[in-house]
Amino acid sequence: MKDLKSEIKAIGVRLEFDEVGIAGVNKFKTDQLAAKDRVRKGLFGGLSWFTEERVMVANTPEDLLPGCKSIISVAISYFNEGQIYNDGKLRGKVARYAWGLDYHDVIKQRLRLFVLDITKLIGSEFRSRIFVDDGAMNDRAAAERAGIGWFGKNSNILTSSHGSWVFLGQIITDLDIVADSPNLKTCGDCQLCITKCPTGAIEAPYTINNDLCISFLTIELKGVIPRDLRPLIGDWVFGCDICQDVCPVNIDVVKSQEKYFKKRHDFDALDLLPLLSLNEEEFRYKFKNSPIKRTKLEGLKRNVCVALGNLKDKRAIAPLLEAVLDKSFVVRVHAVWAIWRIGIDESTKAYLLQALNVEKHPEVIKELEYVLKNLGMLI
Repeated sequence: MKDLKSEIKAIGVRLEFDEVGIAGVNKFKTDQLAAKDRVRKGLFGGLSWFTEERVMVANTPEDLLPGCKSIISVAISYFNEGQIYNDGKLRGKVARYAWGLDYHDVIKQRLRLFVLDITKLIGSEFRSRIFVDDGAMNDRAAAERAGIGWFGKNSNILTSSHGSWVFLGQIITDLDIVADSPNLKTCGDCQLCITKCPTGAIEAPYTINNDLCISFLTIELKGVIPRDLRPLIGDWVFGCDICQDVCPVNIDVVKSQEKYFKKRHDFDALDLLPLLSLNEEEFRYKFKNSPIKRTKLEGLKRNVCVALGNLKDKRAIAPLLEAVLDKSFVVRVHAVWAIWRIGIDESTKAYLLQALNVEKHPEVIKELEYVLKNLGMLI
């Protein structure tokens, strides 16, 4: 038998992972300190579960699997080209990672096969725990230590062959495997991801303010998006790829060969107007097995309203007027804002004034009053 590390990496290649590396299980001390500092500064706003206690566990592999000795770190590319649509429809952009099937399900199943194949290889069972961007596990720190890639200033892991367009997975195990050397590359003086972020969410290299990040605002944030940030979101309706699109490392990267991450339907650029009339059942059916379901129907409709407001196409007025009657106050707030952004005629002004007279929710009332005051209809 070859050495264990070579055999394990060969299994990873057979399972079609693009990168496989081995990391030691010492604490990720630098990452732990940086994350704790972000928590204390309130940069994980909206993620109440991201506490200092969680940071401690995430950066201490021994806490995740007592007696562990190694971390098998994997990466798999999801990079595919989007489609150019010339159909005249109003469309909203979706982060590339959500074009295909939900990566959690795909990679977890493959990592389970990885564990089974290693069991067959060594002829006995061993202890392990699998993570795919879930649970208290610092996957990026493990990937860097395993030589998979290096930290970009946007906090993503950058790989030499696939850029930052990779999903990460980890197997913490009690197998004693010789570790790889960390990837010591850096981004040098490049600041493109920082300067091109429209909301200024990358406040400093490796420091993201969640409250300003378009991905956070369109996926994780529940409720009303701050009014001053809505114009900066543009036509993104789920996530954001700007800091990756501008990254020089991502130029001419190898395309993904993974069939499960190929683009489904028009999930790269959603047809917006029909989404405003979706019900819960239709939403679950359309986005079954898609990461897009994470934002839930209310969040998606909210994001659609913001995108339509920024596209400023009058074809959206009628569907948005319907959305002013949506059962969700969150959707109603953003529909009112979008109508104002697009431009309002006299009949629409009268409609919004009537909506103000019957509206009960304070957030919607506040938005209606803001719009109507700006239109000179309220003092």
